[in-house]
Amino acid sequence: MALLKPVKGISPKFGKGCYLAENATVVGDVIMGDECSVWFNAVIRGDVNHIRIGNKVNVQDGAIIHCTYQKSPTNIGNNVSIGHNALVHGCTVEDNVLIGMGAIVMDNCVIGSNSIIAAGAVVLENTKVEPGSVYAGVPAKKIKDINPELQKGEIERIANNYLMYSSWFKE
Repeated sequence: MALLKPVKGISPKFGKGCYLAENATVVGDVIMGDECSVWFNAVIRGDVNHIRIGNKVNVQDGAIIHCTYQKSPTNIGNNVSIGHNALVHGCTVEDNVLIGMGAIVMDNCVIGSNSIIAAGAVVLENTKVEPGSVYAGVPAKKIKDINPELQKGEIERIANNYLMYSSWFKE
């Protein structure tokens, strides 16, 4: 069973149909929507501020979601995939976003809807990622707009696949 801990009397809350891997950690002021999955060695730490996660969000192996004390909560929309070993910290991620493997999204960023943050990208503090775009590099910069095939082929496909994968572990 996943490590779930209250912090200062506040326990994480989960919607319907969520999957938490046995060694996932979720602590404190975290509210997660329906059909989410938190994978092996992922950590969601709502100890110093709140974390709000929408529906159909997957937090893949080794990813970390945290926030900044008295400054920056973390808010994640619906249909979001947070790739393996990504770090999402004190920011807003809108709906239908893919955060690539090993990417870092820093405090006070806003990742616009229907966007992709490429694997290994570093989105510096206070960056506003345009909706419908791909950002890559260190520091991350816009490299192109997303066409409908890329949105359907990557953002939706990955989110749907993780919903399917989590069903395998619930059997």
